[in-house]
Formats: sequence, structure tokens, C-alpha cells
Amino acid sequence: MSTTQQTISITNGNQKNPPDAEKHGISSRFQLDIKKLHSLPSEQQDLYLFTFVSDLERYAKKLGHQEICTVQASLVRELFQVIDLSSPAPTRVIRNNLGRCFAHILGKGDRKPLYDTINHLLAFINAGKSEKELQNRHAAVYCLGEVYKTAGDSAITLSSVTCSSLIRLSKLAQNHAGLRAAIAKSVGSVVAAVRGALDETVAREIWKHVRSLASNDKAGLVQAKACETLAGLIKGTDYFDTTNEFETLKAVLWKVFDSPIPAARHAAAACLAAVLVKSHTEHGSAKSTIKVKKPKKPLRNLPAGFDEGEEDGSRPSSPSAKRTATLLEFSLPELLKQLSAQYVRLSTSSKARAAIARCYLIILRSLDKGLVERSYSLILDHLLTDLLSCASVSHDRHRLLVTRKMVKRILADCIGNQILGETARLNAAKILINDVLKNYPQVIKERPEPSKHALVGALDALASLTHSLGAAFAAVADSCQDALLQVIEHPSYTVQIHVSHCLREFVLACPQQLLACASICMNNANRELGQLSEGRHSARRCVGYANGLAAVLSISSLRPLYSSLEISAKVLSIATDLLKSSGQAELRVAGTQVQVAWIFIGGLMALGPNFVKIHLSQLLLLWRNALPRPLTKENAGQRPTAEISYLTHVRECTLGSILSFLEFNGRLVTTDVSKRIAMMLHNTMEFLDSIPERKGSDDPSTKSSFSMQTQDLILMVRRRVLQCYTKLINSSPLASGDVLTQSNLLNLAVMMFADPDNYKAGSLGSSIATSAASFDSIWEIADNSGFGISGLVKRWNIKPLPGEQARARRHWLALDGIEDFDEEFLTPICGAREHDSISLHLQGLHHSSELPDPPATEVVNAAITLFASALPLQSAKVQEAVLEQLTSCVLSPVLQRDPGRKAAVTVNTAMALLGALKVAVGETSAEQGDLRHPAIEQCLQDILRMLLIDHDQYVRNLAYEALGKLCNSSGNAFTTNEVNDLIDIIVTNRDPSARAGCAMALGSIHTSVGGMAAGLHLKNIHGILLSLCSDPNPVVHFCAIEALSDVAESAGLAFSGLVASTLGLLAQLWTCDSHNEESAFVGTSNSELELPTRVVIAHSIDSLVNVLGPDIQDLKKARDLMFRLLEEFDADTTRRVQSESLRCWEHVNLYDSKHIDLARYIHQLQNNLVSFDEQIREIAIDGLYSLMRRDAGQVLQLAGDDLEDQIWLALNENPESECLQNIIQAWLGQTSLTETGVWISRCQRALTRTTAKPVDVPPTPGVKASAAPDLQDEEVAGFAVSESKEQDSSGGEGATQELLCWQARSFAMQCLHDLVAIIDKDRDLNPDSVAGHALQQRISDVVRIAFLASTSSVVELRVKGLKLIDQILVIFGTTPDPDFSEALLLEQYQAQISSALTPAFGADSSPELASAAVNVCATFIATGLVTDVDRMGRILKFLVAALESFTTNDSLDAAVGDLKVQSSNAQTMVRMAVLSAWAELQVASTEQEYLVRVVEPYVARLTPLWVASLQEFARLRFEPDISSSTGPARTDESLDTIYAAMNRQTLLRFYQDSWLKLVDAIASLIDRNSDFVFEALDGKVNVTHVNGLKSPGANINYRAEPVAFFFVLFGIAIEALVTRGGSDSSSPESQKLSILAALKKILRPSVSGSAIFRDVVFSETMELFDRLALTEGLGVQTVVVDIARNLCLMHPTANDEEETGDHLSEDIDQLFELTRIIVLVLASLLPNLAERKSSSRSVLADNAVFLIQGSLEALVDVSGIFPSIIKTDLHACILHIFATILGTGTCQALVVPQALPIFKRFIHTLVPPRPSSTVSKQLLGCLRQFLSILTHAQRRESEASLPCAKNTLLASTILLTTSSRVLPPNDSLIIETLDSMLDCLQDVGLAKVAANCLRSLLLTTSKSSTDEAVGRYLFPRLILFMSDKSQGDPENVRNLVAHTLVSLATTFATDFSQMAAGLSVILPMLLHRASADGKAIYRETAAHLIQLAGADQVAFRSVVSKLTLGQRTFMESVIREGGLTGSKGAGDEEKEESGEPTIALKFNFGSR
Repeated sequence: MSTTQQTISITNGNQKNPPDAEKHGISSRFQLDIKKLHSLPSEQQDLYLFTFVSDLERYAKKLGHQEICTVQASLVRELFQVIDLSSPAPTRVIRNNLGRCFAHILGKGDRKPLYDTINHLLAFINAGKSEKELQNRHAAVYCLGEVYKTAGDSAITLSSVTCSSLIRLSKLAQNHAGLRAAIAKSVGSVVAAVRGALDETVAREIWKHVRSLASNDKAGLVQAKACETLAGLIKGTDYFDTTNEFETLKAVLWKVFDSPIPAARHAAAACLAAVLVKSHTEHGSAKSTIKVKKPKKPLRNLPAGFDEGEEDGSRPSSPSAKRTATLLEFSLPELLKQLSAQYVRLSTSSKARAAIARCYLIILRSLDKGLVERSYSLILDHLLTDLLSCASVSHDRHRLLVTRKMVKRILADCIGNQILGETARLNAAKILINDVLKNYPQVIKERPEPSKHALVGALDALASLTHSLGAAFAAVADSCQDALLQVIEHPSYTVQIHVSHCLREFVLACPQQLLACASICMNNANRELGQLSEGRHSARRCVGYANGLAAVLSISSLRPLYSSLEISAKVLSIATDLLKSSGQAELRVAGTQVQVAWIFIGGLMALGPNFVKIHLSQLLLLWRNALPRPLTKENAGQRPTAEISYLTHVRECTLGSILSFLEFNGRLVTTDVSKRIAMMLHNTMEFLDSIPERKGSDDPSTKSSFSMQTQDLILMVRRRVLQCYTKLINSSPLASGDVLTQSNLLNLAVMMFADPDNYKAGSLGSSIATSAASFDSIWEIADNSGFGISGLVKRWNIKPLPGEQARARRHWLALDGIEDFDEEFLTPICGAREHDSISLHLQGLHHSSELPDPPATEVVNAAITLFASALPLQSAKVQEAVLEQLTSCVLSPVLQRDPGRKAAVTVNTAMALLGALKVAVGETSAEQGDLRHPAIEQCLQDILRMLLIDHDQYVRNLAYEALGKLCNSSGNAFTTNEVNDLIDIIVTNRDPSARAGCAMALGSIHTSVGGMAAGLHLKNIHGILLSLCSDPNPVVHFCAIEALSDVAESAGLAFSGLVASTLGLLAQLWTCDSHNEESAFVGTSNSELELPTRVVIAHSIDSLVNVLGPDIQDLKKARDLMFRLLEEFDADTTRRVQSESLRCWEHVNLYDSKHIDLARYIHQLQNNLVSFDEQIREIAIDGLYSLMRRDAGQVLQLAGDDLEDQIWLALNENPESECLQNIIQAWLGQTSLTETGVWISRCQRALTRTTAKPVDVPPTPGVKASAAPDLQDEEVAGFAVSESKEQDSSGGEGATQELLCWQARSFAMQCLHDLVAIIDKDRDLNPDSVAGHALQQRISDVVRIAFLASTSSVVELRVKGLKLIDQILVIFGTTPDPDFSEALLLEQYQAQISSALTPAFGADSSPELASAAVNVCATFIATGLVTDVDRMGRILKFLVAALESFTTNDSLDAAVGDLKVQSSNAQTMVRMAVLSAWAELQVASTEQEYLVRVVEPYVARLTPLWVASLQEFARLRFEPDISSSTGPARTDESLDTIYAAMNRQTLLRFYQDSWLKLVDAIASLIDRNSDFVFEALDGKVNVTHVNGLKSPGANINYRAEPVAFFFVLFGIAIEALVTRGGSDSSSPESQKLSILAALKKILRPSVSGSAIFRDVVFSETMELFDRLALTEGLGVQTVVVDIARNLCLMHPTANDEEETGDHLSEDIDQLFELTRIIVLVLASLLPNLAERKSSSRSVLADNAVFLIQGSLEALVDVSGIFPSIIKTDLHACILHIFATILGTGTCQALVVPQALPIFKRFIHTLVPPRPSSTVSKQLLGCLRQFLSILTHAQRRESEASLPCAKNTLLASTILLTTSSRVLPPNDSLIIETLDSMLDCLQDVGLAKVAANCLRSLLLTTSKSSTDEAVGRYLFPRLILFMSDKSQGDPENVRNLVAHTLVSLATTFATDFSQMAAGLSVILPMLLHRASADGKAIYRETAAHLIQLAGADQVAFRSVVSKLTLGQRTFMESVIREGGLTGSKGAGDEEKEESGEPTIALKFNFGSR
């Protein structure tokens, strides 16, 4: 067993026992066995001790108060024994566990031993130097702090002694950084526990000591703990609340702010924040003095409950020790001024500024939220004026940009997103608009004009508020629009760009303002363009308006409902005219015109290919003219500077539009287009090369573009060229080879990012600071140049390349909280929006925080990106030459004299190689290329090896990732050599940087190559990394552990055999003090703070959990050790460790949920749901989602009632979190049907849930809000008032409560919508649905919720509310009220529904809302809640008014209520909603009579509109793209025609939602044979305009027949069925049924004529029907069969008499196809019909039986229209189908009874008037098949056999009786059939059926020769059956047979001889049977005799007279005793009374 495996065994050696408290001590398990401990190897002793104290801590944690009191002394004794251990000495993990044990014991147990415990610990601390080791004292110090933290309020009297002892110990800890930190922390714990009771003398001694530690100690951890103790002193005591102490403290903290350790700076910031927050006062600073008193001696024996108030009241005064000091008090402005004063000092470092920024955030979070809301204006003024507008900030570019980011983060992220609620955000927006933006230009003297930097800060904050508020921002939309369009005229380009960005966000949030903003910008730009030669600032204003217009137009495609093609086309026209006229203008004017024109075009490029392709040829021409081939260098040198500057400016603007084109129109970049653009770019490069170099600045009089130098313009052009090349290569891979050969791009790119001399120098100060002697790190250079460093690398974070597939992941070491400013301040490059105006419309819809870097840096970025994309595409020789050039640049001796440039070139080179290798291995969308050439691999390897051992850890980060990808690209041989070489370097090179880099490279190689390919090297890599993990150097062991984690993750199951050794090592490292920040050495401690080993160990444990997966359930020892470590991670205070712990618990729960404490884990997730740390919050949300998805009920049960509130509050804080929404949706999906009422209440609470809000918010003057919904309705007054408190609070500013943000409420509405939809589906499946009844009972609450939402101030909520109302109307519209059955359930809510619709037609509505309201109106009317047209009120008026408005020719006046619909797309949307609503009413009118009165007045007008709309839909759906060509548009075409493709997808969505209703409405009118519908279909109704577009009927080539619009209707229906069919169909079966039903009505001769039978149309239709018949359900198959039948009957062949002859027509195949479809459906239902047996249903459902019946009837109907030459075969097929049905067992019960009548009808049609041998043969064959079926059924082999035999008898009877005239009389088959029937008389189960069948055969009316032959054959045999008792009669059918024979005799009444002959046989037979059977049948026999006598008395007497006397006597007795001669029955009496004739029977039969 290995050492590490033994380690795991040791840690789990003790068996777990339940916690038990023994009377005289604790279990032996919790007693330390020192002998066993010392007997273990030294490397295992720490783990054994760790296991022991961990078990002890678990034990103490589980004990209750009584149990812990019992064993308290024993536990404490064990703890002290551990503290006193000399070997192994207690390490950090032991100290932590001991401290927690003391906390549990003294927190839950008795505090009587408290003093003894403290004294005992003090004894450890105060021992002599030689008595106790420092590690033992360290443990005692830590435990002492934990004791005071838990129970310090009960040990106040010992606080002074404790603090003094701790301070004295500091002298012994001069060489132990961890101990000094522990002392500072423990002193802080004492201060926090004692607070105001602390002796002042001791407090001041502490104050002095920790100040000294904070300012002088070299260990960052000590500084941090000292600052925390200072903060505790300030919070807990009043001794230091003076200005003098504050100044002293500030001096210390300013010094700590410059510490290189982030933890120290953060602690100092928190300390300063604590001081300032405590000193804050509402009423401003006070100059009063306080008397600081010193007590003579410390207080003793104070009670445990002592507090500050008691101390002040009981402390005696000391008149001899009084001094005065100024009390420290600050108002909020003064408080903030303390920070800004230091921030703006020139001497303040970037680290200090980052700490001050952090301090700002901590202060604002610590202050009361209400105070921050009320003081928003003051905070804003401070940040904009004291910081951004300060000269010392604004004069330094880098300082200004980072300050701007800081201000944005404070205002937007901290205050805006975390502190302010929705109402407060609106108020803040009003303050920004009214108090800042509207002060420019200055109007009021008292309100100064804000500086440009203040405006930029305000605009950034406003953009963020706009983005977060979304649709709720509409309340201040008008005011915001005015302010932005006013500020956009500012002469500062920076301000203009930020206004444009804000305008973009504003229009995205309030798209209703798009047209207004675009129109104003366009008109103002036009005006200023006309004044360029006059106005002083016209040029600047033109550019401002142009950028604003471009930003607004760029989102037109994102908000198509509100965009305008007219404006876009006009802007393009203006831009083209400007470019044409610029040649005649003066140079400055021309420069502005060109710039404005290309900005316009760049913005229009974002509209996409559908807009651009029409103008592509024109654009290519404009680009070519602007980028011509340049003159020679000699000629260029003769140009004046102004002209060169102008030409450069023109090229920069032009290339910006090309870049925008390439970004948004990739599919237009064909090979030809790419070649043209590449030539233009090449020309531009030649132009740049031809410009002569100039030194110095340009003459201001020669500048063409404001303040731009020519060199700046050249830089910007170079940036654009490189960006365009990169984008072009990625957009057109096929043409990339040609593009790359046109210019020497790679050499140029290398020179841009790696040339030692080619960079723009930064400030002089940075140059001095980076001299070779003093250079430290390039990452701390703050000059926004960084010696030409790339902006793609920000320390640990790497920006993704264009098209990189893997989402850009932040390095886990990167700080990502909003309070972490280090990454922003401590970076050489800071981006800004004004660096590149193109970014305004390149960012798309997503809110991106990435800002463009300065132009010089962007040149480097673009060069690196181009290098990465192009290098793999070159030949090997070119690649080798380029890499050699790159190597020479990196190794240039020039760089040795310039360390700053050397560092920048190193970073750039590493990034470039990493990017190239990413492309080569296919991680980007660019073409991969190839780098697999030995020479290339060697070059790359040499460079990366050099970078891998660089001292910059960020360079190593790039290098090892690149090396891993190189191995992935180069293959196994290269990988093997590289792994071996790296291991050799690790062994031979002792440099920590080299060892760390090589370790990470091994991990990266294994990750990149993959577990399978790298499996050969796994053991070697694992072994070397394990050895490096124990390296004492923090950098080395940190990188080794991280690499080990990467190897485990990538190896997967292959690593499972190495888990034990790895886990054991990690556990050992966790217990070592050399691997954490509490190390004795300052260097190690500081390194551990920057590279925390604890975090990477936690991450590695997570990797091991994922390696084991479900196997963790079986590995008890490994699992227990993992759980032990995870518990340690949970107790850690480092947020990164906590996040890794949460992630690890999530994975453990996934693999092994039964072994974790689920309740504890859930509560842990709950506590982190609203964490300020974004990473922890997201992990907690993910973990909760995993649990909820598995079992929401269990989670809720364990979590308690608070979880629901926590989830909704978390969603309120982060409303766009998809994971939070998924949690609720998973919960809803599991419990919606069982907890319907609970969910309704839950959604209602979410909509009305309030969050705390400040009470005394003063009214903020602002703009008037948008019009509120008019609810002045008496019917709903009480309803609205009762719910006023639940209304949207965004309009009220003084409310004490505030609703959740509107996004969270909108999601609650969506949940309710989903709930109702789920219940609706359940009701369809189960009419008695419990959930349906629950919803019905809570319908009032649902309507209330919908009413509240639909009257909200947010349009999105209104739409959700109306959709919910529509749902409820559809589901419960016809449901009766359970209390009043005569009324409908929803009748009582008419008023609420009506009032909810009112706001939707207000001026502040939207097209979506109006459309939803129109749908609700139609649904309301169609449900029948109100059937009286006169009482429908405003709902009907809304519909009628909308119809009137949208059917007029003037689209400019289109309106719904007060809502003016301006955009053509929006008009189409509303118009289609109106037409769809009326169509719905028309369809409903076929079932609801009252709707006829509603629809009838308008249906004649609507019908042509419906038809025209369907025609337009067909044009959009089917016609080829009108604008598919790239040629120019014709001038005579309308905009809608030119840009049809642009609007096509938008408009199609509206038509797609409505077309089926329109088709149904037209079909319903066709049913009624309405004349106007046929006129409309024929195109006879003049509809000149439809949907605002001219009807293109003349442009579509319709055939003359059948009706003009048949193919429109037919094509739409067929296309919908074709495209939406299939396995993944998005069309539900109900919709397909509707489409087919409409198609059935369309396919009528009156509509379709014979068009359907054209070959092409018919064949495609049949293919569709085939697929539907084979794949769809029964409902669809039923309609398909009906359509096929109708098409057969209306086929031209069916109506042509000639075609029914003996010859075939050409189109007979169509009849076959239609018939085949019918048979196909039958074959799919009947198992025995198809050749291949199908898996039929064991029991046919009712709808299946109905379908079979319909199919059989269709077959019979169809059979009659075939030509006679075909009929024989068809009839044979049909007979076979019937016989198959008859012989199928599953059909007997339901199908055969329905099929027999159809079979009889078919036989009738089959039998010709004249005998036919063919028919006779077919029928006899069918009869033979029936006999075979009967014979098989009589075997009774299955349950279906008996019904089958009965049905076969019936079918045979039908066949014989119906077709007797064509059957030969004496055919043996008939005789055989009759014999079978006679035999069945004696068969149990069949006798009665057979008797009845025989009766039918005998009593047939129309006698044919065959019938007579059958009768002659049956008569004697039946007489024999009646007379011969030897023949069995199991079912007593002789009575039936007798009745049959009697009835047969009565049919002979007209023929005396036949009657006499029959009676002569029947009478003796009856008498014989009566004699044989006895009196039981006398009555029956008597009835037969009387019946015979009544039929023919003469014949009867004649036959009776011939009987013997005995027979006559017997017959008389039978009649008498049969009951017919006795008393008369009631019927007889009635007959006598009524005078009806009666029969008088004479009993003397012999007399005459």
C-alpha cells in the first residue's frame, strides 16, 4: 500500500459512533492516542491529527446543551492536549478546528469554565521562550480569539490582560508572519466582543500597536488583520472618534493603500469605510468638542450582559484626566470629500486609487438604502464634479478613463442595480436628465453648465439605468429624448459618442421613440450640413447627429415594428448625395460631408443583407472611388499636409463603413466581392506607405478633422485596414488565399506588434519609471499605451478571437466582483467608447461592457488577430520566414535597453502564437489551415519554450496554453518529445518560474491533447506534478496543483486509479502551513495571498469528484476524506474557496445524493442566493436548480417557507437570470396539477410582493409621466380601488413599499400563463380534472391578476395580462356558473375584462398590446357572455372602429383607439389582428346564431380583405426574393417593393399567426354559398390596397380557371401541411385538422373547378396525402379520406357518361391514386389487410371505428364512378376488404356491425340489372370466402370466434338475399352455405342467428329463381328439424323456426293451392310438436294456428277438415288451453269498447 493510500486509511481508521455523552467522560474515539500518533510516519501524523480534531469538532457540533455540559471538561482537556503537542505541532487546519470546538463548547455549553479556559490559553501565550514553541502559541492565540468571539461578553474583566499578553507576544513573533497576523486577529476578536467596555488605556495601546503593524509590517496578511482590528476599535469604542485620531489613521491607511498585496489594500479600504460610515451624520459636521475621560483603573466583575450604555452610566469621572478633542462628524458630501481629496492628488498611486474606489462602494453599501436614494443627487454631483471634472484627473488620459469606469460602476452597478429599486431608478434617471443633461447648454445662471466629463459620466449612468429599467423607462421617455437630442450638439466628440450610445439604449428600451429620434437626427443633420460654411460648430454638430442617427438606425432590424424603410432609404440617399457633392466643396467642408456620409452608411449596414444587397453594386463603386490606387511616393511628398490629412481622413471613414458591412453582411461577401474589397485594402496600404514621415505636430490651419493629427489619422487607417483584412479572411475563407497574396500582411502584422521600435511612446513619467534599473512590471504602467502592449490580454483574462467557438471564460484567479477595481486601475490600457465610434453599431443587441482600446492599441490588437487568422493559411516557407522574423524581434538587443517595450513585445508574441494555434486546431470559425511542418513546429517550440520560463506569470499563462494546442496540432511523436523535455527542464532547472511554467504546460498538454491521446504520458505527468506539489516555493506548488487538477479533469476515468494518491497528497498539503498564507515567512505569506493554494486544492478536489462520478458511492474511505475536506472548505472565509466548495457539493449531490446532508446543503444554497459575489450566487442558483429539477417537493420541505421568498427576491435582483427562471418553471412543471390553488396564490403574491422602501422620499421634480390608464368606470371602481395597493408603484414616489421589478412580475405572469395552459391540456384529457376544478374555483383571483397586469404602466405586463384574459375566455367562456346554472361563469367579470381592455387602446399603448386587445375583444364576443348586440358596448365598438381605421386607403391615419400606428410593419401587425378577429367571429357565427347580427353588416367588406391578405401572404411566402439580385433598384418601384426581402420575415410572422383563421372564415362563407365570397375569390371586388401595400394581383400569373384566388388558398394550405409535417412537427394535430377542413371546403367544383386534377398539382397533393395517411393520427386521416372521396366524386371522369364505358381515359390513374389513399388508411387500421402485417391496436377506439366506416362508405361511393372495365377489379378488391374485416377478430365487436349495412349497399350497387357471369363469379367467390371464415370460426379458437361466426352468417345472408337474381339457382356453393346454416341451428351460440338468417332467406319479398330454389331446399329440411326430436335444439330455436314457417305460409294467402299445400304440411307439424312437447308450447302453438286461420280461412278449414278427428280435437284443446279462449285481455276489451272489428273464432271446425 502506498503512503498516500495509507493516509486515506488513517483518516478513516475510527469507526463512526453516534454522539453520546458519558457521565464520566467522552468516548475513547474522541480521546487522542498520543502513542499511536507518534508511532505513525512523520508524513502521516498531521493527517491523523487532522482526522481526530475534525471528528472532535463534528462531535461537539452535534451535541446539545445538556450533553455538552456533561462532557465539557473532557473536551476542553483534549483540546488543550492538542494545543500542547510539540510533534506534530498544530497547523492552520488544526487551529481552525480547535477554535470551532471551543466555539461549540462555550457557545452551547456552560460558561463557568470560561475564565479557566482563557487563563489556560494565556498561560500558553505567556510561557517563556524555551517552554513553548511558536506554533503552540500560535494555536493558543487563535483559540483565544475564537473563545472571545463566542463568549467574550462574559469575560470582560480578562480583556485587558488578554490584550496585553497578545501584544507582548508580538515581540517574539517578529520572524513569524502568521503568528503576528493571528495576534492582530485575536486582539480584534477581543475588541469586537468587549466593545465599549474595553479599558481606554488598553484600547489606546492596541490602537498604537495595530497602527504600527498596518504601516510597517511587510506581510500583507498582518497588514490586513491590523486594519480589521482598527476597524473593530472604531466600531466598538468611542475613544477614537476625534479628528486627530482620524488624521492619524488616514496617514496609516494611505500608506497601506500603496501595498502591493490586494488583501491589505482591501482591508484598509474597509477600515476607512467603517470610520467614515460611523462618522456620518444627517445634519452635517459639528464643531462641538467632547471630553475624553480616562478611568483610574479598569472595571472589574462586570455582568455578562454589560453594554455600552450601562458602562457610560456607571463609570466614575476623573477630573484630573480630562482633555478635549473635536468630535468626528461628516455630512455625506464631506464624507465623500475625504475620499476624493486623496484620489485626485497627483502623488496618489493607481493601487491607492483602486482602494479608494473600493472604499466608495463599501460606504454606499453600508449606508441606509433610503439615505442613498435621497442623496442620489448629492452623490452624483460629487462623483461628476469632484472626481471626473477635477483637472488632475482629466489631464491624464488613463486616469480619466479609469475614473470614468469607477464612476460608472458606482452609479450603475452598485447604486443603480444593487441599492435602488425600480421607482428609485426612475427617480435617479429624472435627476440625471433634469439636473445634469438639461443644464447643457446653460440656461439658468444659478445652474452652471456641466463639464464634458461630467456629461459623459451622467450619460453612462443613464444608459445603464435605461438598460436595467427596460420598458419601465417609458415613464420618462419624452423628457429623456429632449435631453439627449439637446446634448448631442455638444462640441466634444466624446460627449457625442456617449450620447449616441445612450440614444441606442434608450431606443432599445422604448422603441416607440425610434422614428421620432431618427427623424429629428436626420433633419437636424441636414440642417447643419447646409450651414457648414457658416456655423462655427456646424461640423461638430453634423458628426454628432450622424453618429446618433447611425446608432438609432443600427437597431432597426432589432425593432422591426417601429422602424421605417422611408427613413433608411432617405438616409442612404443623403449619404450618396454628400459623397457626390464633396468633391466640389472646400476641404474642411468636404471632410465633414464625407465623414457624415460614411457614418450614415456604416449605420445602415447593420440592417443586414436584405437591405444592403440591393445597393451593393453602388456601394462597391463608392468604396472604389474613395480608395483608389495611390500616387507614387514622390508625388505624394509634394502634396500639402492638409490634402494628405484629408485623404487619410476619407480612407478612415470609408474603411469604417466597409468594416460594418463585413460584420453584418457576411453572406454577401462572395469571392468577387472579397477580391474587390481586398484590392481596395491593398490600395490603402500603398497609400499609407506613400505618405512621407513628418516630425512634430501639424499646422492647426491645415487640419481637416477638428483636433486630429495626421499621424493619428494614419494610425486609425492602419487599424481599420487590419480589422477589415481579418474580418474579410473570416467572412470569405475561399478567397482568403487571394486576399493574403495581395499584400505582405504577415510581415506587416509582425512589425505592428513585435517591432522593437514601432510603438507610440506613453507619457514621460512612464518612460522614466520603466528605465532598465527601475522597471518592475508592465501591468502597473498607467499611460494608456503600455509600450505597445496588446489590449487582448488583461492579466489573467484573454479576449476571445473573432468567431472563437468556446465562450470566453474568465480565469478563475481574475477578480470579477464589482468592488474589485484592481483589474481596471492596474492595467496599462483602458478602453473608451470614443476610441472607435463604429462600436456603437457593432455590439448588436447584447449589453457589452467591452470598450474599444485606443487606436494605437487597436492596431496591435488587429495585427495580432490578423496574424492568428492568416499564419495557418500560408505555405510552410512563408510561415517559417515569418516566425524567424518574429524570433529576431523578440531577441533583438534593442529590447535589452528598453525593458518596457521588451515586456510588451513578449506579451504580444505570446498572444499572437496562442491565437494562431487556436485557429490551427479549429477553435475559431476561421479556416483552420495547417502548422504541421517540422520546421514550423520547431520554430514555435523554441519561441514558446522561451516564453514558458518568463518571469511574468501572465506571459507563462499564454505560453503554456499555446504549447498545449501546439501538441494537439502536431501529433503524438511531438507530444512525447515535448513532455519528456519539459520533465527534464523541471528536474534540471531550479528557477521557480521555469518549474511553474513547465508544470502548467504539462497540464495544458494533457488538457489539449485529450485523455485518450495523452494516456501514455499520464503516469509520468502525474508523478512529476505530485513531486512539484510539495515544492516549498508558492508559485511552483500552486501551478503544480492547478496542473494536476487540469490533468484529472481531462483524463476522466483514466485518472481513477490515481485518485487515492492524489487525494491523500492534497489532504496532506491542506494541513501544511507552508501551503497557506499563515506561513512564518513573509514572502511565502504574500505569495499565498496572491496565488492562494487553498483555492486550487479545493478546485482539485472538485476535479477528483468528477473523475470518480457515481463510483464515489462505493469508495467509502475516499468519500469520507473528501467530505471532511469539503467541510473545511465550507468553514473557510475566502470567497473563492467557498465558491469551489459549493460547486463541489453540487457535483457530489449529482453523483451521490444519499450520503450528503441534504438539508444542510440546501440551507447553504439559500444563504448564497443573494450573495454580493456573482460567482457564488450563480453556483448557488445552479445547485438549487439541480435539486429542484429532481424533486421540488423535497427541497421545499427541507428548505422551509423562506425559500420561495428568497427565490423571488433573487429574481428581483437579477431578473434576467435564466437559471432562476428555470428553477421556478421546474417547480411549476412538477406541482402545477396538484397545487393549482397554491400556484395561483404564489403568482399573485409575486405580483403584489413588496420590498422595503424608504418612507420619507421627497418628491423629485421631473417630467410628467405618460398617460395613465383611464379607469373611470363605475363598474370596476371598487375593484380597482380595493387593489390600489397592488398596483404598479413606478409612478408613486412617496410609497413605503415597492413592488418587485417589472421583469420579475412579467415572469410571474408567464408562470401563471403556463399554469393555465397546462391545466387546459389536462382538462382536454380528463374532463373531471381536479386542477381544472381548482382553477375554476380561483377564477376570480386569476381575473384580478390579469386586470392588475393589463392596467400596469409597463406595456409588456399589459400584454401578458391580456393574453391571460384571452386564455381564460377560451377555457371558461362557455362554462356555466356552478352557483347559478342559468348564467355563465365569466358573466360577473364582464366589467373587469372590459376595463382591462381600455388602456390597450390608449395613446401610450403599443402595436403588440393593441393586437392582443383586438384578439381578446373577438374572443369575448365569440364566447357568448353577451349575446345581445346592443349590449356589447365598447368591446364591439373597438373592433368596428379598428376595422374602419385599417380598411381605409390612408395608412397615415391608421389608429386603434387613441393609439396612432405609424410604422408600416406595425400597421400590418394590427391590421392582421383586426382581420383575424373578425374572421374568428365569422367562423363562430356558424354555431352561434347571435353572431350573425354582429358579422353580417361587415362580412361583404371583410371578404375581399381576407382574400387580399391571403394573397399578400402567398406572395411573401412563395414568390422569389424580389430583391435577391444585387443590382440597383428601379426608381419607379415603391419602397415596400424594393425592400420586400427586408420586411419579409417580419411580416410573415404576422400573417403566419392569422392566415388559418382567414381561410376558415372564407371556407365558412363557401359553405353558405354566399355570392360575394365567390366574387371576391374571382377577383371581381375592387380592393385597391391591402395592408398598406398595393395589391400585386396583376403581377401574379393566375390561370383563368377555376377562381382567381384558388391557388392562393390552395397553395397556402398545402405549404403549411408540407412544411409543418413530420416527426418534429411544430404544428399540432388540431391545426392540421383545421387546415385540412378548410382545404376540404376549398376543393369544391364551385371554387377549384378542375384545377386540382392538373398533373403537377395532383401529384404533389397526392404525395402529401400519402404522407398524412401514413404518419398522422386518426383525425387527420378521417379528413384525408373525405377529401379523397369528394375529389373522386367531382372528378371529370365521374361526370362524363362516355367515360363509364369500356375504355379508359388518360386521367383514370388519378382515380386510382385517390382510391389507393382510402385503402391505405384502411390498411393502417386493419391488421390483416396490408401485405406486411402492421401493429394494429388490440382494441379499436371509437374514432378508429368511425374512420373505418367512413373509409368503407367512401370506397363504395367511389366504386360507382369507375369505368366498367375497371369496376370488376375494384369490386373484387372491395369484396376482399369486407371479407378481411369479417375475418379479423378485433373488428367483430364494433367494426363489422357498422360495415354490414355498407356491404349491403355495395352489393346493391354491384348487382347489375341483367344477370352477369362476372358478377356471379365474384359473388360466389366472396361467398366461398365467407364459408371458409365460418368454418374457421366454428372451431372456437379465440374469444372472437363466436362473434365472427355470427357476423359471417349475417354477411352470407345479406349476400344471398341481395344478389340472388345473379346467382345460379342450383349452385353447389349455395347449397353448402344453406347446409352450414342448417347445421348452425344445433350449435350453441349460433342457433338463434342462424334461425333468423334462414327466416330472412325464406321470407324475402322479391322472389327470384334462386330465392325459390333456396326456399324449396330449406322448407322440407326445416319441417324435418321441427318434427325430428332427435335433432338437438340447444337454444330453443324451434319456436323461431315455427314462426318462420307460419310466416312463410301466410305469404301464400293469395294462392289457394299453395296455401293449402303449405298448411297441409305445417299444421300437422305444429300439432305433432305440441303433442310431443306438451302444454308448455300450447299457447305458442295456438298463436300460430290462429295466425294461419286468419291468413286464409277457406284454406285453413279445408286443411283442418282433412285432419283426423283426434287431430282436430287435439287442436281445439291446444287452442283452448293455450289461453286464447278464456277471459279477454285488456287489449281485447279496449278493442270492443272502441268498436274495432274482431275475429270470432268458431271452434266447431268440422261443421259448415
